[in-house]
Amino acid sequence: MDWIPTISELSGPRYQRIVDAMEADIAAGRLVRGQQLPTQRALAKALDVDLTTVTRAYTEARRRGIMEARVGQGSFVSETSARRAVDLPHPVAIDLSMNVPPHPLEAQLDERIIAGMDAVRAQSGLTAYLNYQPPGGSAHEREVAARWMRSRVPHARADGLVIFPGAQTILFNLLAHLARPGDIVLTEALTFPGIKAAAVRLGIKLVGVAMDDGGILPEALAKACRTYEPKAVYLIPTLHNPTTTTLSPERRGTIAKIIRDSDTILIEDDAYGLLDRSAVPIANLIPERTYLATTLSKCIAPALRVAYLVTPDSDAQREMRAYLQATVQMPAPLMVALVTHWIENGIADRIITAIRNEAVGRQQLAQRTLKGFQFLAKPAAHHLWLRLPEGRPDVAAHLLRNGLAVVAADAFIVDGTPPHAARVSLGAARNRSELTEALRILVGALQKPADTRQIV
Repeated sequence: MDWIPTISELSGPRYQRIVDAMEADIAAGRLVRGQQLPTQRALAKALDVDLTTVTRAYTEARRRGIMEARVGQGSFVSETSARRAVDLPHPVAIDLSMNVPPHPLEAQLDERIIAGMDAVRAQSGLTAYLNYQPPGGSAHEREVAARWMRSRVPHARADGLVIFPGAQTILFNLLAHLARPGDIVLTEALTFPGIKAAAVRLGIKLVGVAMDDGGILPEALAKACRTYEPKAVYLIPTLHNPTTTTLSPERRGTIAKIIRDSDTILIEDDAYGLLDRSAVPIANLIPERTYLATTLSKCIAPALRVAYLVTPDSDAQREMRAYLQATVQMPAPLMVALVTHWIENGIADRIITAIRNEAVGRQQLAQRTLKGFQFLAKPAAHHLWLRLPEGRPDVAAHLLRNGLAVVAADAFIVDGTPPHAARVSLGAARNRSELTEALRILVGALQKPADTRQIV
């Protein structure tokens, strides 16, 4: 038996001590993801406790998400702290449609949330964050965020930064600020559905600009700027959603010049930038013309609802704080306090590293499983862009019938005919075992011959 916990030095009921020891050994690396745990009888004998005590401990460990039982195999240290979804729409069994980060056990999110809230409470009390706070964050919170972002965005300053409750709120408020109903904003030909939804609600016209496998085409962007004189250009230059493309430094430089020469504004969606720190934001080339949105939704967790907007100057910052106050008042103060604590203590970077490493592992799994199929992917991306077989309009429907949800290209197309492709969100699977099963279903659908039956 490989694992025998030391519980004599811990306090509380014995079953609780077993679970606490398991958590401590996972945190210390003495237990690793996927490691098999002793049978309940073996552990009860080793610790000289009743079998019911170990049974209760294992039940509590499963409830906390640190252990999982596999039928016919035994109990294992969980790969993830994520729980199995219970509200998936019928007939979805595995949902790879939401582009969310995985939550590997190494990220220790449960423990770090509890410890972080304890630290916030010890410093100023939780009730201090239950009242209205300054829209866009306090001076201290903005300074901490700006200092953290300066490793990628050297011009980030507290008086030019606004804290928003998520990137979607940033996009809606930016469109409302920069354009009026009927105005045109340029995007990549395939783009984030959230910007499409915001534009529809505001009566703003999006025009898609041609792309290749390297991202938006500079010559097409230059022509579109001359033709439409857009109020802004919205781009996702790093780990593009949905295609995963990352613009080269040369293309970023050309695009920056086009935006400057066209006398327009860039909205740079940096949702995935913290997963690929080698990519330098375009904002660094034209800071006076760029609103840079960085969110924690894709590199830590979407429900934190914490995102940062770096504005061109302090006047623009004040304007965006006013828009924020007029729409949603402020981000959730407790969540901002938690994230600020994580950033100050280096915890945020450790969480992001664990999630990035898991993303790399999942991409490697997908590369092996989908060998021979056409798709675009990047090592740290949470998704891949899969080219579907021509003449097979039934692929997405076949996947859904088999319990697997992905997102077809029509959700991302701005105008025109969508390509025959789909976004597969690898991070949405609860663990690698679930992802393996999802990819098995996907391969089966891709290999399935076209259905030639006709109804007459």
